[in-house]
Amino acid sequence: MDFEQIAHPAPVPGATRSQALADPGFGKLFTDHMVEIDYDADKGGWFAARIGPRQPITLDPAAAVLHYAQEIFEGMKAYRHEDDSLALFRPEANARRFNDSARRMAMPELPEELFLESIRQLVLKDRDWYPEIEGGALYLRPFMFASEAFLGVRPARQYKYIVIASPVGGYFKSGAPAVKIWVSRNYTRAAPGGTGFAKTGGNYAASLVPQAEATAQGCDQVVFLDAVDKKWIEELGGMNLFFVFDDGSVITPPLTGTILPGITRDSLIALLRDEGLTVREEPYSIDQWRIDAGTGHLLETMACGTAAVVTPVGTVAGPDGEFTIGSGGPGQLTSKLRDRLVGIQRGTVADDRGWVTKL
Repeated sequence: MDFEQIAHPAPVPGATRSQALADPGFGKLFTDHMVEIDYDADKGGWFAARIGPRQPITLDPAAAVLHYAQEIFEGMKAYRHEDDSLALFRPEANARRFNDSARRMAMPELPEELFLESIRQLVLKDRDWYPEIEGGALYLRPFMFASEAFLGVRPARQYKYIVIASPVGGYFKSGAPAVKIWVSRNYTRAAPGGTGFAKTGGNYAASLVPQAEATAQGCDQVVFLDAVDKKWIEELGGMNLFFVFDDGSVITPPLTGTILPGITRDSLIALLRDEGLTVREEPYSIDQWRIDAGTGHLLETMACGTAAVVTPVGTVAGPDGEFTIGSGGPGQLTSKLRDRLVGIQRGTVADDRGWVTKL
């Protein structure tokens, strides 16, 4: 599918852009352009691919997304390498997960080649928006929503796919060497048979109240337990978890349909096994977490995701008190894995698996 190129009538001036890129924050600054592709079941599917100025979206007040929440998205980053090229990390995995989410939400799949080309088009168009700061990247947000105007509970027949880009710095604002997380006892993120594995906005909306509770308790993130027994650790509000033990083993909660199958999670499993560690995908309880931290059997806990990459968890708090993991700061393995993963993404460490796609 060819992309129509729509000229921007008033792009941000270079001096203004440079000033903004000196301290972009996370998710607050946006580039000049966006990609749009339309879908209509009655017109044969996807059509009218274009890249043009980032601008407000016009929606009918009866648009299905506003009433029945048919919406999915992805999160990924573009990185600048030392040769000044831009690269993506495992974009094919994002394309596959996007379609996994689409199927669960009764939405049309987007051909993987079209997904990848839409990302390439936007990154190359707005490459001047790349932030030249420590840890900087160009965060990419592909998303799709039901745009058909109707009131009635059924899958829509019209959709809009859009990609926007945001220059970003670090994800966590606290700047602490390790994050503090709050155990949610009153709220669950997802239940068996639900949409936990799909990257859909409703999952994140459900986490906002418990996240606010965590913030009020001085914590950076909230960790959710399972919906049935309310004792098995699942994931944070937007990241997966790993638990590192003194016997050379690592546990991460299994993908049973209630947590997001993170691409960073999958990458860390491979890198951990490269280190000769035994990685088990199995349930791990909140009570055992406390016990193992207290005895020293648990050495490290790390959270991972596209936005924060690999982040050490230092303290766990909840209604029944708090406990510290290791020294409360970054562990050796967490730091080593973060350095290796970031190095692969940014081209300073050899990519032995073909994870990096140069643009």
